Order: sequence, then structure tokens, then C-alpha cells
Amino acid sequence: MIQSLLIANRGEIACRIIRTAREMGIRTVAVYSDADARALHVREADEAVHIGPSPARESYLVGEKIITAAKATGAEAIHPGYGFLSENAEFAQAVIDAGLIWVGPNPASITAMGLKDAAKKLMAEAGVPVTPGYMGENQDPAFLAERAGEIGYPVLIKAVAGGGGKGMRKVDAAADFVDALASCQREAASSFGNDHVLIEKYILTPRHIEVQVFGDTHGNVVHLFERDCSLQRRHQKVIEEAPAPGMDEATRAELCAAAVRAAKAVDYVGAGTIEFIADASEGLRADRIWFMEMNTRLQVEHPVTEEITGVDLVEWQLRVASGEPLPLRQEELSINGWAMEARLYAEDPAKGFLPSIGSLSQFYIAQSNRRDGTGRVETGVEQGDDISPFYDPMIAKLVVHRSDRLEAAASLAVKLGHSYCWPVKWNAAFLKNLVSHPDFIASNIDTGFIERNLARVLPDTTPPVDALGAAAKIFASLIDGKPVNDITDLTDDSDAPTLAGFRLNAARAPATMKLIFDGEVYESLVSQKSVWDLPMMRRVEGGLFGYDYSGWSGFITEYRPGSNAGSHAHDGAILSPMPGKVIAVEVAAGDTVTKGQKLLTLEAMKMEHSLTAPFDGVVAELNAAAGAQVQVEALLVRIEAAAE
Repeated sequence: MIQSLLIANRGEIACRIIRTAREMGIRTVAVYSDADARALHVREADEAVHIGPSPARESYLVGEKIITAAKATGAEAIHPGYGFLSENAEFAQAVIDAGLIWVGPNPASITAMGLKDAAKKLMAEAGVPVTPGYMGENQDPAFLAERAGEIGYPVLIKAVAGGGGKGMRKVDAAADFVDALASCQREAASSFGNDHVLIEKYILTPRHIEVQVFGDTHGNVVHLFERDCSLQRRHQKVIEEAPAPGMDEATRAELCAAAVRAAKAVDYVGAGTIEFIADASEGLRADRIWFMEMNTRLQVEHPVTEEITGVDLVEWQLRVASGEPLPLRQEELSINGWAMEARLYAEDPAKGFLPSIGSLSQFYIAQSNRRDGTGRVETGVEQGDDISPFYDPMIAKLVVHRSDRLEAAASLAVKLGHSYCWPVKWNAAFLKNLVSHPDFIASNIDTGFIERNLARVLPDTTPPVDALGAAAKIFASLIDGKPVNDITDLTDDSDAPTLAGFRLNAARAPATMKLIFDGEVYESLVSQKSVWDLPMMRRVEGGLFGYDYSGWSGFITEYRPGSNAGSHAHDGAILSPMPGKVIAVEVAAGDTVTKGQKLLTLEAMKMEHSLTAPFDGVVAELNAAAGAQVQVEALLVRIEAAAE
């Protein structure tokens, strides 16, 4: 068995690997960039090595530095996690050539499945059905546009070296193809160093189904059943579950058998995932499910498979890399219950899901990091840590495991509603609304679900007045020396609490309350009497006082007498949400724009982000140019409202 392991990654996956390695008695070595000097994975590991500046291309993507760190610390093996160098065949070979153990598939398998076009050809030869499309070498834009027309719109442009939803664009009409291709190629080149794409038919009612496979060096290959990853935004998965809803046993057997054939076709060793696209217009049917790609690594969503099978996939990886056979045979694997995972991202749903950065002054997820049969939390941060602009914006994964799908969805919604993050914005309320949506509960899902229902699942940004009033009364009671567990007994004016000379039901100057509702910060003027019917309240971590009111999870952070409600940027000021690079400017000073029109594109946190006009108006000021680096809250564009 491996005795010492270097994890060539960061964040939650590094912490996840460290946890299993520690349980197996394996010494762990972390690597870190400047930005991660105080990161959780560094604190958790037995030893840590600095490998360079904050940008990934100067640290986590430099294989030579990682191999040098492994040798310097006496590590026997390298686990790549996911992302970064996890599917880089050259790096895998360099690890092996350095006399170290590579915890992953053979470099030849990575090469065979690393490019989506070549992988599809190989799968077709192995008898695995593939999606119709163009996978050739000709990358001329006019030629690709012609192929797209032959395939028939809508089509999907995909980076051949892509993954994680990056380098992918859906195109609905021929007129949009050239712009979408250019954007896709830019993102692919930036993320993967390869701008080649393929074109495939876009399935109108698509479900994203994937099968976990595992092979060893003794010729054994098994599957650990399927996952459904259909809830996606911009092709980035946000909710995953196992098993897939609506999957009958016959279809499951055929699908999983195809996945095993795919793995055997490349002599696969270790953990891998075969991804399929299903036309779900008539339910899940084996003859309407096609191979998309293979991920030759551990997946972000692997915990849901672990929960329903009771298998620790990281432990299996380490055992297989040590030369052991698979711990279980196919007939010993079975599905137990239902698991769901929500990806918590540092982003602001109210502002087009723009990434958010900063210090996690208040951070709490309503479940401890454990595996006790009911799920767990996977995260790489703690309260007080920073979210930097250099890496993927995922903060954590909240995983639940229950006896059936309805219980799992209900449990996930409750836990999301009782979690908070501030001042960094996150998507917890959005995810809560997703898993509470009637169509999701009824399993009426496909990859277009979020786009179709966006208006209904975006969180309300204005809490009700009575909820704010209730918060004020709770907080005033605490300051007034009357800590309570339930203050429903405050039922008349004589019991109304006072605070700094301000009586909540009195006609005086309003006070300002700063509160957090579902991760959103509000500064509310409180001057009127509100209803006294208050819900259950609870103390939470971080010195806050939390409560639920009419579906709102509130966390009171600050009270100030007086009338200062704070100041905000002018509505027409388009500020940079974080440090980044302007890669395209779509307007000029003096242009007339309409609400929602794209103004410019910013590249930050490994993704492209479009900034749009907040209302109809004129570009009064333009401070952005293509190629320019901008800092957080820099004024990029100012829009003046159109004259009435």
C-alpha cells in the first residue's frame, strides 16, 4: 500500500482526498500557490510545499514543480484530483518516468479518451452508440458553419479538450454560429490550451446521464451505476443525483453494460466516468441514449455514487494504484436509497450569476463534514477564509442521502435554507428553489430546465416587511437583556422591547438593521410595528442570531440607530464584479442600448461573463478596452437612462 501521497490539487477535492488518506494511515503532502498559503487543504495535510504564484498556469498547472515537490518530500505517489493536470497524459507519463505512482489511468487511456472527437470514433468502433455530429480536423469557421447547417440547428459547439462546461456553446440559428464559435474557441484556448472544437446535434429534450466505472490492473472492470446531472446552467452542473429518476432496470443494465465496454476498449484502470446524452422526450430508453465523452478521472459529483453504494472511491483509487484488485465484484454492488448533491458557488444569481470574491466573514453549511449514512459536506474553506479570483468559484458541495428521491429533495432544500455565507454572494437560495420546484419534484427535468424556469427559481431579493420587523424585535430583545428562545409571548405594546432609546412601535426616527436573508445582505429601515406572531428561533455559529420567518432564513448582524440606510452605486454604473480581463467590448461611447443588451465580456475565474445594460439608455461613459486588466468594482461602463 502507498505510504505517502502528494495531492496535486487544491480546495475541496484536496481536502476530500486527505480525509480518506488519513483514514488509511497514508501521509499526505499538499501543494499551494501564493493565494492558497493559508488554505484549508494546506492546514489539513501533514506537509505542504509552495509551488508558485497565484495564477494556476504558474503553479498548479506546472507539472515539473509538482514532481519536484513530491521528490523533495519523499512522496511515493501523486493524486491529481480533478481539473488542473488530472487528464494530462504528458504529466501522467512524467510522474511515472520520475519513478512515482500515478493515481489514475494509464497515459494511453487518457490520450485515447482525452479528445472528444477521437473518443467518439473509438466508441463507435467498440459498439457504443454516439451522438450525430462533425468530429473532423478542419477548423475553418466557414466549413464548420456549413457542417452545422447539415446537422441541423440547434447544434452544440464543444471544445475537443473541454470539460466542466467550459468551451461549450449551444447555437440556435445560423446567424449566431460565427460569434458563438469565436467565443467557444477563446474560452477553450484559455482553459485547455487547445481551441479545436467539434459540432454535434443538440438534443431538444436532453438528459445528462453518466455511469461510474472502475478498473484495476488485473483485468477487472465494474460499474457503480448511474448518476443524473441534468440540472445545468451554462453547461455547468449544479445539482446531481443518483440513481437517475425514471431509469428502469432493463435500461440501466444496457446503459451500464455499454459503459463497461467503453472502459474495456481503452484498457481502463482506476476511476472514470462515461457520459451519455439521452433524448428524454419519451422517457429514458436505451435506444435513445448516446455516448458523449469519457472523463478519465474522479468526478466532482462522485459523492452521490459513494452514498448509494457505500463505496469510498478515493480508497479504491489508492488501492488500485497500489496494485490491489478491486475490493468488490459487480454482483456485490447494489443501490441503496437516493443521494443528491448541490454545488454551492461563489456567485450572485441576482446579477447574472457573476462570480463573487472576498472574505467569508460569516459561513455556515447546515451539516458537518461526515459520512454517517445521511450525507455530508465537501468543502475547502472555513469561516474566515478567502474566495480568490484565481480559481473555480465552487465553495462547497452539500450532499444528502435518504431512502427515496422525495425525502432527499426535501432534506436538501431544508439544509440549503439553513446555510449562509456573507459578504461573499452565493447560490444557496437559488439551489433551494431548484430542488423545491414542482417539476423537479415530479422528475420532469432536462438540461434546459434552469433556463426555462429561471424567473421562477431566482431568489426574491426583497424580504417581506413583516420579516424585517420580526428581525428587529428579536434583536432588540437580545440587546435589551432579554435573550429568548421564543418571544411569541411579546403580544402587546407594554412588552415591546426598546433599543438605544428607540421603541420599535413608536413614531421616532427609524433605525437601520443589517440582516442576511438567504445569503443576501439587507439594510432595512425599521420604524413601524409589525406582527408579533414569530416563528421558532435558534442561535447559530459565528455570533449571529438566526430565525425562520415565512420561508426566509434570517441572520442578524448589526443594528444602528438613526436613518443612515447606506449608499449604493448609481443604477447605471456597470462595475467589474472582480479582477479580470476584458476580452470583448460590444459598444462605443454614445451608443443607444436596450435593457439586457451585451456591453462587454469579462474573463474571470476561468469563465467568460457577459455584462449587460440594466435598462434602456445611452452609453455615457466607457472605460474598458479589449485586452485590458481591470480590478474589482472598477467603473467599466455608465449608462444614462433614455429620456422619457
